[in-house]
Amino acid sequence: MSPGTNGHADTGPVTRSAAQSRADARSQSDDLASLYPFLYAHPDNVGHDRPGAGDLEAVLAEVRRSTVDKAHQIVALRREVLARDSQRLAACATAMAAAFATGGRLFAIGNGGSCTDAADLASLFLHPGPGRRALPAFALTGDIAVLTALSNDVSFDVVFARQIAAFGRRGDVVVGLSTSGNSTNLVRAFEEASRRGLLTVGLAGYEGGAMAELGSIDHLFVVASDSVHRIQEAQTTIYHTLWELTLDELIST
Repeated sequence: MSPGTNGHADTGPVTRSAAQSRADARSQSDDLASLYPFLYAHPDNVGHDRPGAGDLEAVLAEVRRSTVDKAHQIVALRREVLARDSQRLAACATAMAAAFATGGRLFAIGNGGSCTDAADLASLFLHPGPGRRALPAFALTGDIAVLTALSNDVSFDVVFARQIAAFGRRGDVVVGLSTSGNSTNLVRAFEEASRRGLLTVGLAGYEGGAMAELGSIDHLFVVASDSVHRIQEAQTTIYHTLWELTLDELIST
């Protein structure tokens, strides 16, 4: 039986799939090119043929320039945060120290990259280094059994709120990190924590998103930037500052 008559020679779906794959590859290439234009400066990359393309020294020079520009951006953003929020950071650290001094614990929450920041924050308090006081701190992102159970059986929106309801008590501290400020599971967690009398601290980006509209966050720090990378870098500086100021406050009391 010839291929043309056996009903299995229709290449239409295969052709469309291949075309879609090429389109997806082009889209991904365009996305990466917008982030890293110097990596797509070779004339073989259609749409990115520029003078000097293929010149290794020119590409390296652009990499250096891009790196220096990003460093200047984050330094400027950190200075802006310091100038605007230094007194508020000190007040927040005082409140956190008071919570720890009366037996309070810290719960850190976040999604994605903010999840790793939450884990880092908890680790800072748990393992502050030689000569410094270790404090009870937990990342509510670490128990994969709890996270998957709640996500599967109830909703991902409650993965932090349910844990706070189970473990949190009046006088504890919740620190939530979000680049957008719109994470529903953080909003639900802050509302639950506020109802239970926990001290609430929020770190957001852009203009604060939904977190800026909440009445349940005692101390909110907004990094006014539209770059996720710069927001997370500045938020890292904020929570390291809170950690250092909190430990200093405990030493002085």
